[in-house]
Amino acid sequence: MDLNFRQLEIFHAVMISASASRAAELLRVSQPAVSRALAELEREIGFALFDRVRGRLVPTPEGQLFFADVSANFAGLDRLKTSASRIRDFGSGTIRIACLAALGSTLVPRAIRRFRDLHPHIAITLQVTSSASVRAMVVNGQFDIGLAADEVDLSGVEHRIFGSFHAVCALPPGCELGQLAVIRPEHLHGRAFVALAPEDRVRTKMNRIFQDAGVRPDIVVETPNAATVCALALEGVGIGLTNPMATDGYAMRGVQFRPFEPEIYFKSHLLFRPDTQRAVLVKAFVAELLRAR
Repeated sequence: MDLNFRQLEIFHAVMISASASRAAELLRVSQPAVSRALAELEREIGFALFDRVRGRLVPTPEGQLFFADVSANFAGLDRLKTSASRIRDFGSGTIRIACLAALGSTLVPRAIRRFRDLHPHIAITLQVTSSASVRAMVVNGQFDIGLAADEVDLSGVEHRIFGSFHAVCALPPGCELGQLAVIRPEHLHGRAFVALAPEDRVRTKMNRIFQDAGVRPDIVVETPNAATVCALALEGVGIGLTNPMATDGYAMRGVQFRPFEPEIYFKSHLLFRPDTQRAVLVKAFVAELLRAR
């Protein structure tokens, strides 16, 4: 049996419009062409699709059963058309983002929510990990976009600067330094201090500032994550320098945040797989990241 798609399309149109003449208008063909296609289809499948009653086409029970299967296949074709349109407009229809922890619980989720408001059918993967892992995932082609801190190796990866955020001091609830408008190195001498990991560039700059000022905080914990600095300050473990993008929600729970001087900045980069910057989907998501920033 060699079914002709055009014949099936005409049969489908007749069934949904309940009239050969309306089907002909819908498909922009002549009514005789509709009648001819139906007759050819009936010969091909070996049973009548319609009874002809006083010039009207009345579906037979076999025709009704056949229409159910034809409709299911046309629904599948509609899904394919929708998928093709989405791929044409937005690439693969999926986007994979790898992100450093400081932005992975605040800024990036906001961008995802805004992006999904505009593109609800795009599948999204978000991986929150270290900046080195972010770079590796993007370079290996596992992820489309990466957000990494500025200490990451930028060789061999397409990149652009994303943001520069003024470091703030996270103070435990009730800490007397909260009475100050600005925290300076001398205020931290001998105090319990939560430091970022040694390879972090903010940690390197902080060490230099403390050394120049002759200040020695008591480093009680080291962590690579700015959000963990806030969590440890909340528990009263110590004071720490943190990325303001990682502070959401902690002020309401009692952590005090104050500017730190001399100014230190957390800098971050957007990383891309080769050629992905030109993809419509990637451009659309980057636009939402910039708005969220």
